[in-house]
Amino acid sequence: MPREKSERKKGERRLEILKALAGILESPRWEKITTALLAEKLDVSEAALYRHFASKAQMYEGLIEFIESSIFSLANRIAEEEADVRRQAPRLIETLLAFGETNPGMVRVLTGEALVGEHERLQARMNQFFDRFEATLKQSLKLAAAQDASDGNTDPAAHAAALTRYAIGCLHAYAHSGFAKKPSEALAGHWRYIG
Repeated sequence: MPREKSERKKGERRLEILKALAGILESPRWEKITTALLAEKLDVSEAALYRHFASKAQMYEGLIEFIESSIFSLANRIAEEEADVRRQAPRLIETLLAFGETNPGMVRVLTGEALVGEHERLQARMNQFFDRFEATLKQSLKLAAAQDASDGNTDPAAHAAALTRYAIGCLHAYAHSGFAKKPSEALAGHWRYIG
């Protein structure tokens, strides 16, 4: 029993570190994060951070895992619950943008801004995230095209690529506005042009 309690405390401490890192990333005036800054924010030593994470890159990987599990579990729910397949792609875009609004610190990870100067595998993993997101969009757009066979001019791959780049652009604009310009505000108006 004591070991289980110790492991739970370790897991809680890891989560606390990740929340602090995400919190620092939410600052409208972003600057490069150091382990010294993070340790100061948590009022612990840098050595205490390294007891839970082997490196700062591992901390960022924890944030990326949170992004992946959150977005793709929501995407799976949309695929299961949305009977109208034509509504799946818009809901996927809405979900990604709403996630960014709810978790502004994660936007800096999604856009790669927080990963500049960090280990290259982190940016590669974010690229894989967007490739997977685009593939998810493509699949829903293929289903919609099959259901609406009257429109033979659709190219689900190109449409999914355009929607993904639109969402990335919205996230970049949100970060560059100091998290003031919410990405979902203009989505309904933009959808006429991108949908």
